[in-house]
Amino acid sequence: MERDDLCAWLRLTLTPGIGNAATRRLLQAFGLPQAIFQQTSFALQQCVTAAQAQALLQEPAGLAALLTTTWQWLHAARPETAHTPARALLALGDAQYPSLLLETEDPPPLLYLLGAARFLAPDAEPFPRGTCLAIVGSRHPTAQGEGNAREFARALRATGMTIVSGLALGVDAAAHEGALASAQDSDHTPATLAIVGTGLDRVYPRSHLPLAHRIAAHGLLVSEYPLGTPPLPGNFPKRNRIIAGLSQGTLVVEAAPASGSLITARLASEQGREVFAIPGSIHAPQSRGCHALIRQGAKLVETAQDVLEELRLSSPSALTPPLGKAVGRSKRTPPSPTSNPSLIPLPQQQSLDVPDSPLLQALGYDPAGLDALQARTGLATATLQVELLELELAGAVARLPGGLFQRMGRG
Repeated sequence: MERDDLCAWLRLTLTPGIGNAATRRLLQAFGLPQAIFQQTSFALQQCVTAAQAQALLQEPAGLAALLTTTWQWLHAARPETAHTPARALLALGDAQYPSLLLETEDPPPLLYLLGAARFLAPDAEPFPRGTCLAIVGSRHPTAQGEGNAREFARALRATGMTIVSGLALGVDAAAHEGALASAQDSDHTPATLAIVGTGLDRVYPRSHLPLAHRIAAHGLLVSEYPLGTPPLPGNFPKRNRIIAGLSQGTLVVEAAPASGSLITARLASEQGREVFAIPGSIHAPQSRGCHALIRQGAKLVETAQDVLEELRLSSPSALTPPLGKAVGRSKRTPPSPTSNPSLIPLPQQQSLDVPDSPLLQALGYDPAGLDALQARTGLATATLQVELLELELAGAVARLPGGLFQRMGRG
């Protein structure tokens, strides 16, 4: 994009009162942004109101500074290494603009991208159509929910899928981490896409700065917001439409009844995309949103293979053994649960590495405190604490806030 073109795009997006819908009407009527600013007020009013037309004829405050900042950001000299992040700006109509996002009601006029240079090359496909899956959920997941997000993302990325999430605390971060665990330097598609609610010169939350650097090495960070945009509360629900719009399906791991994850799931459903949900304990608040989605028709999933089959995707032949029987392949002896990392167990299943001890049986599948466990087992407090610690160290039990313990699905 030439500097004059960039200036026109930034001016269009900065003009007060000109939202995405008005922007698309103007582009449809006049072509590129530079042509819009050559029109008379009368011509502009065929697409927008008189007040909007008047605003378009005036240069918005801050344009010159943002143009300089953005141009320097795009073209700053950086040492060329295998993991040097590249930067790009995609506008509506660009060849690399994600086609799935164009099919939604509100595609953003501009997408800022930061990530591995090989995914932003002219012949690259930064947003692979048909193989992007969103994984979203609670910012305060249970230990099991966080583990499920990580393992589903890892297993699905191993089949070639790109994992899309929002870089938030909790499930989002676990999904990005899981996808990165299966990333390879030779990958031709991004391991994960982080759709953020700030400008790409900022990372929110700040604690995710190291994670953002890793995503930039093996995937892409994506924003519709200009550089310098702070983490405003309204930006995060809005960016959820991009998470859903880029993805063939959305998997909700854990969610409270009124959470941003359910907004993403609703948007995915409205766009005709698949919605998946992992069930959990009836006593866990983080599971109630998933249960509501399942009642409304979301697909209940227990394994990564469930997602692949619903999306009618099969894994590459080299990855068939870890995923069991691939769709469309001849039958073979299924692998045992211990050799099948994609069969992600639910909290209702016992740990694979720890025998089903009497204490695990007493704990059951819902969080419980020491008093309840003591009543169920009759063990002395000291003995009970020692056994719980052993199970915790083995990965069979997780310690929750409030003095509660939860049985984990995997060791």
